[in-house]
Amino acid sequence: MCGIVGIISQRNVLDLLLSGLNRLEYRGYDSSGIAVIDNNNQLKCLKKVGKVKVLKKSIFKKKSVFLGNTGLAHTRWATHGSPTENNAHPHLSEHIAVVHNGIIENHESLRHHLRTYQYQFHSDTDTEVIAHLIHWEQKRNGGTLIEVVKRVSPMLFGIYSAVIIDANNPKALVAECSGSPLIIGCGIKENAFASDQLALLDITNKFIFLKNGDISEITSSNIQIWNKYGKLIRRDIVKKNIILDPNKKGEFRYFLKKEIFEQPQAIKNTLKNRLKNNYVYLSEMSDKSNKILINTKHIQLVACGSSYNSAMVSKYWFENLVGLSCNVDIASEFCYRNIVVNPNSLLIFLSQSGETADILSALRLSKNLNYLSSLAICNTPESTLSRESDINILTYAGIEISVASTKTFTTQLTALLSLIAHISLLKKMNKKLQLDIFHAMQILPYRIEQMLLLAPYIKNLVKDFANTNNAIFIGRGELYPIAIESALKLKETSYIHAEGYAAGELKHGSLALIDINMPVIILAPNNSLLKKLLSNIEEIRARSGKIYIFSEKNIFFSNYVNIKNIQLPFVEDISTPMAYIVPMQLLAYYIGLEKNIDVDHPRNLAKTVTVE
Repeated sequence: MCGIVGIISQRNVLDLLLSGLNRLEYRGYDSSGIAVIDNNNQLKCLKKVGKVKVLKKSIFKKKSVFLGNTGLAHTRWATHGSPTENNAHPHLSEHIAVVHNGIIENHESLRHHLRTYQYQFHSDTDTEVIAHLIHWEQKRNGGTLIEVVKRVSPMLFGIYSAVIIDANNPKALVAECSGSPLIIGCGIKENAFASDQLALLDITNKFIFLKNGDISEITSSNIQIWNKYGKLIRRDIVKKNIILDPNKKGEFRYFLKKEIFEQPQAIKNTLKNRLKNNYVYLSEMSDKSNKILINTKHIQLVACGSSYNSAMVSKYWFENLVGLSCNVDIASEFCYRNIVVNPNSLLIFLSQSGETADILSALRLSKNLNYLSSLAICNTPESTLSRESDINILTYAGIEISVASTKTFTTQLTALLSLIAHISLLKKMNKKLQLDIFHAMQILPYRIEQMLLLAPYIKNLVKDFANTNNAIFIGRGELYPIAIESALKLKETSYIHAEGYAAGELKHGSLALIDINMPVIILAPNNSLLKKLLSNIEEIRARSGKIYIFSEKNIFFSNYVNIKNIQLPFVEDISTPMAYIVPMQLLAYYIGLEKNIDVDHPRNLAKTVTVE
């Protein structure tokens, strides 16, 4: 969850480290810190609670103290220990400094061991154990930093990555990648480690993606990597031309609104080269992949958070449109139950980052199960998920900074529907269905642009929510998962307790929550389920709920003042889920603004969840 950057150069690295922290702040913003080996080979460290700007303000008051060619920086999302300066990274043990992402599972036993050698702990974190363990091992048996880290590595259990500097050896940076993402940036007379390539855009556009078990040493002019077997190896250098500067909001106050309004273009990008001759066709699929899809009889989807909600939408599509039975699992649950694999079952993983720890655990577990293949739908081509899955379908949402997923959610749905159309084509199924999907996808960006025009009207609704502590969203069919996703957006951006329900389930308990103060947001597309949904609305009316109906149809109830109709533009039935989530995203955004919340950085959350 945390952001790591470590740089070694022939120039001063302070400004580069701080720039990297700015770009990584979306990964964690409870606290941040920096450690530099100065020109006198002294370790200088400063840590602050809060966002990176708090650290920067303190640094610039004594900037000359932190000038040096080797340094580490870190922005934290708390796992072990609350957000305090003592718990912030880097963690020191005399001349050793460490930044770390992930979990050291055996940190308590290591802490007990080190205390017997008189080591003092000043934090509640598992990271401080790494620093003291390296110091202890070096003091006991000597050796260079890379030699010591290689000896210490087998003592550490867990999924993590760490970068280490040694003031007694200032010409090298050492890192270990143990299941948590870590990259090397290959510069000119400088090299770097980071948890995300965004951190290194000021240095290079050439990257090496370390693999699980790799240990690496970099200097300003050299890179060495040893794999999990201790063999010195070479990894490919990947050139990435990232044009978008994620720190630029343009005309928007928050990234969240910017990313909501980027959805038409993001969907166009995801569909590029996939709409051909009146068909949706995934040209990146190999003959082997197509054969697997033809032989698929069952779909197993695994995801977390918003990705889980998009998977739930696709369950309706897989079963209704192409007749494939489909199960959906939360990744953290998938890993800890006895899994029965259906015959000819394709396993599909959904992830924005491709680095979510629960997803990667599920993928690695599945290697020993009898699935036809693993397919990843991901926004990050060089992610661990993309590299370790058999088949890949990329979304092209672009960089998403705000913690609350918006464009990555709608592009996931776009990719899933494209996959369904592709399967239909491969299996020579209903040609009308293929044409319907093609036309719906072709016009979808325009439909979402029309939804975005409702922003001023939706903004006027927020005064109704100023003093509310709870809200309910309901939908039927494919709109039921959209109701859940809508509730999640409201929770994230406004801290209002919200729940999404299948409309028909209200009468089985949830109606007890309805009273004159309970807002109920109803997703009511004009489809075959609308009549059933109207009956559910009557149930809410009878209990005096505050009703907000979002529908392309003007649904009128006489003699009832506690109801508002928000009329939406027409949307093709197949693509309704992608379109109807947009006004819900806007509603969550504006309510968050009304409540004075930093909607880009909700409390307690981080963008990429790299711990289980």
